[in-house]
Amino acid sequence: MDKGKIKVCVGLSGGVDSSVAAYLLKQEGYDVFAMFMQNWHDADSTLHGDCEWEEDRFVAEMVARKIGIPFYFVDLSKQYRQKVVDYMFDEYSRGRTPNPDVLCNREIKFDAFLQVAMKYGADYVATGHYCRKEVLVDGTCRILEGADPNKDQSYFLCQLSQEQLQKALFPIGDLLKPEVRRIAKEADLPSADKKDSQGICFVGKVDLPTFLKQKLESREGQVVEVFDAWYAQNPLFLQQQELLTSILKPGVSLERTVRYAPEEKVLTSDGEPLGECPFTDPAALTDEQLEVLAEPLKYDLTFETETYRSGKKHIKKTRYKANPYGAIVGTHEGAQFYTIGQRKGLGIGGHTEPVFVIASDTSSNTVYVGEGHQHKGLSRFCLAINPDEVHDISSGAVLAPGETRRCRVRIRYRQPLQSATLIRRPGALYILFDKPQRGITAGQFAVWYSGTEMLGSGVIRG
Repeated sequence: MDKGKIKVCVGLSGGVDSSVAAYLLKQEGYDVFAMFMQNWHDADSTLHGDCEWEEDRFVAEMVARKIGIPFYFVDLSKQYRQKVVDYMFDEYSRGRTPNPDVLCNREIKFDAFLQVAMKYGADYVATGHYCRKEVLVDGTCRILEGADPNKDQSYFLCQLSQEQLQKALFPIGDLLKPEVRRIAKEADLPSADKKDSQGICFVGKVDLPTFLKQKLESREGQVVEVFDAWYAQNPLFLQQQELLTSILKPGVSLERTVRYAPEEKVLTSDGEPLGECPFTDPAALTDEQLEVLAEPLKYDLTFETETYRSGKKHIKKTRYKANPYGAIVGTHEGAQFYTIGQRKGLGIGGHTEPVFVIASDTSSNTVYVGEGHQHKGLSRFCLAINPDEVHDISSGAVLAPGETRRCRVRIRYRQPLQSATLIRRPGALYILFDKPQRGITAGQFAVWYSGTEMLGSGVIRG
C-alpha cells in the first residue's frame, strides 16, 4: 500500500508525544497534516492557568512548520463544554467522581475532532497516546497496552468503539518515553524539552476544587471521622465479611485492607499473569450475595449535644457528647468537592497517621474520613456496573448473563493491574477482586484486560 496516498490528521497539542507522532508518520511517508483543537475559552471563566492554550498552539504550529506539514486550527470549546465539562459538573454535584480524559477521547478527539479531520480529507486521526492497536484479519481492532509500562495510556481510550478505533493511529505506542524524548531532540522539534501537562488540561494549572467552585455552590458541612469500632457493629460490613470468608479456599485468610504503595512507583510490566483466585467458586454466588458485596458502606453516625458550664463565671455552653463510633473533627466547603481516598485539602490535624476521605454524602453535605492507610473504609473487594454502562470493545469480549471471566482490572489510571473475576448477571456486571481495592469510587471507570489486550470498561456504580 502506498502510504503517500493515506492522509493522516495528527492531533497536535504542542506536547512532545503528539509532536513525535506527527514526525514519525511523516518519516514513514504518510500524507500528514496537523490540527490543533481549542477546548476552552478563557473568556468563559475567571480562571487562567499557567499554561494557556495560546502557548500550546504556538508551539504546535512551530512543530508543524519544522516537520513540514500543513497546520490547521479548530475550535471545539462548545462541544467540549456540552459533552465533557457539563458532565463533570453534573457528576460532582451528585457526589460521583468522573474522568474527563476518558470522555474527551470518546466524545471529542475521536468524534467531534475526527469529523472535522475527515472534512479535510483525513483517512485516519493519530494521537500521541502510549497504547497499541492491532487489526485482525476480519477487520476487528484490538487495543493493547503501551510498550512503556510507566506511560501506558490505554485506560483513557477504554470507551472507544470499533468504528472509532478503525480511524485511529497511535504511532508512539511501541516506544518508551525516553525514546520519544530522544527522537524529539534529534529531530530538533520545538517541543523536545516541553514538560508533560499537569492539572486540568483545558484550563491550565488550576486545581480541581477551584474550578468546580465556579458552578457548584460552596456550603459548609461537617467532617466526621469514623472509628474502627463502627465496623464491628455495622450489619453490612459484618455481612460482607462473613460472605467473603465463607467462599475462601481452604488455607486462605481474609485481608480486608490493602498494603499501601504509591501507584507511580509500583507499576507492573505488561502481560503479567493472573494470580490464582482465592475464592472457591465466584460463579456460584447469587445475585443477592453479589449485591451485598458490591454495596458501598453508608455511614449514618449521629451526634447528640449536651450543655455544660465553663470558666469562673460558669458560662453555659454546648458540646457534642462523646461517641464511640466517630467524632466531628472539622468542617468543609462542600461534600461534592471531595473524593474517596483524598488526603490533601482536609485541614485536619492531631493525628499520628494520615487522614483520608472514605465517603461523602452530598444529601447531608457530610464528608467521612478515616485515619491511616489500613483504615477499613478505604478498601472494598467488589464493585458493580449497570448493564447500560458496560462497554465491550469487541464482540468477542462480550460476557453473556451467567458467564464469568478471569481478567486483570484497574479502577484508575496508573493503578497496577489487579487480578479479578468478572461475573455477568442480568442486573449488573460485578467485578470481584482477589485482593481488596483501595479507593473504589462511583463515577470512575473500571477497565479490564486479558494479557495486554483491553477488553472493555464500565462506569462504577455508587
